Amino acid sequence: MNNLTKYLLAASAIVALLHFLFFSPQNTTAPEKRQHRIVFQLTTPDTAAYRALTRQLNNVLAHWPGAQLEVVAHNKGIGMLLKDKTNVQPEITALKNKGIQFIACENTLKQQNLEKSQIVAEAGFVPVGIAAIVERQEDGWSYIKAGF
Repeated sequence: MNNLTKYLLAASAIVALLHFLFFSPQNTTAPEKRQHRIVFQLTTPDTAAYRALTRQLNNVLAHWPGAQLEVVAHNKGIGMLLKDKTNVQPEITALKNKGIQFIACENTLKQQNLEKSQIVAEAGFVPVGIAAIVERQEDGWSYIKAGF
């Protein structure tokens, strides 16, 4: 066998191997189980956006029941978590019972002269809302800007 024949056989083997690797059917017996983690940023005072967000959270959980979801409210979005201003208190309670975390920004509370006691009981707190969102993204969480 001459060198040209050896070269052509080797090239044919490489092409066959590449074809097998890229075009053969993948194993579909056990789909990969992904863990969905999403942080929602809420900055709007629009109460219609609060209702839309609660619907979206329920929709995500219906599609991915095991998803980890957090809502970080800061700036004007803190209204969703204010006891005397929220229009979605029952929804917050129900979503919290499904495992969704609601987070209030302590910087926003200071800037707006609000007390932690004014925030719904279902919510937790972070010192800096934007920093909490960035840290989630750095940890691989997906980011969604809530509102219209």
